[in-house]
Amino acid sequence: MKLPRQFFQPLAIGAPAPMRDLPVRLERMIHFVPPHMEKMRAKVPEIAKQVDVVLGNLEDAIPVEAKEAARAGFIEMGKSTDFGQTGLWTRINALNSPWALDDVTAIVGAIGDKLDVIMLPKVDGPWDIHYLDQLLAQLEARHNVKKPILIHAILETAQGVNNVEAIATASPRMHGMSLGPADLAASRAMKTTRVGGGHPEYKVLEDAKGDAPRAAYQQDLWHYTTAKMVDACAAAGIKPFYGPFGDFSDAAACEVQFRNSFLLGCVGAWTLHPSQIAIAKKVYAPDPAEVAFAKKIVESMPDGAGAVMIDGKMQDDATWKQAKVLLDLARLVAAKDPEMSARYGL
Repeated sequence: MKLPRQFFQPLAIGAPAPMRDLPVRLERMIHFVPPHMEKMRAKVPEIAKQVDVVLGNLEDAIPVEAKEAARAGFIEMGKSTDFGQTGLWTRINALNSPWALDDVTAIVGAIGDKLDVIMLPKVDGPWDIHYLDQLLAQLEARHNVKKPILIHAILETAQGVNNVEAIATASPRMHGMSLGPADLAASRAMKTTRVGGGHPEYKVLEDAKGDAPRAAYQQDLWHYTTAKMVDACAAAGIKPFYGPFGDFSDAAACEVQFRNSFLLGCVGAWTLHPSQIAIAKKVYAPDPAEVAFAKKIVESMPDGAGAVMIDGKMQDDATWKQAKVLLDLARLVAAKDPEMSARYGL
């Protein structure tokens, strides 16, 4: 365990000092790109204008024979594209794979100053974060990287869920976490082949009323894990994200799953298909009507003290804090999206 005085010390001589606060950035969607495919890389400059984060995927969905091509393609993509205010991330291969070490060393050496976040899959505990933390510090020092590269953990093993609080506080590099429902389902031996979303057999029945038909209500398989992850991230001051929704043909279900996570506290989700970008933009931004009501609360209680009645409802310091959450997010969205800025009146 690191002592408090040592927590923010660089882990290598010449490495940049760790950040004490995360950058304030809008990250409604993390858009995945397969960088081994030239035609997909060619679309990145245009995609970068539409999304908050572009992620070069090196892990799942990349064939074994294309792993090195994906790494090289991501480096080329990073060098050739001006991302502006859009974040540049990569998901490396798992630490127990033959490719992870080369992923990190090659990418940091080539584009370390452009890279914002490394997404680390299948994190079991803080030891995985500690390893990558130390390695990144050594590479940053070697390549004279000026700002620390952050780490984003994927919560996709039962052991990782069990250690979620320790993972969240393992390093000042921690950016956030994403739910990885497919691998987590396999790790838990859950009986589903779906990538995110509910399941028609995971349900509750209304109470019996004689022989009358009983209504059934489908439940959310991921509610418990998402809430546990959100609590760990909120307590540690890092960001929680929903992960992938695999059924590209069901936009309505994708929107509901994203919105459930948003209401629970997630700040964004993965978009694996261009059709999901618009869904994430819609969902991970507060409703204009709620923003208008939040403005009323803050304007009526500028310092958050006391209690007032607004539209027949009592407001106090707790609702003022809720209103601030909505307004702060609305301002971030408005700064990037002129249409939403007009709707918010900000």
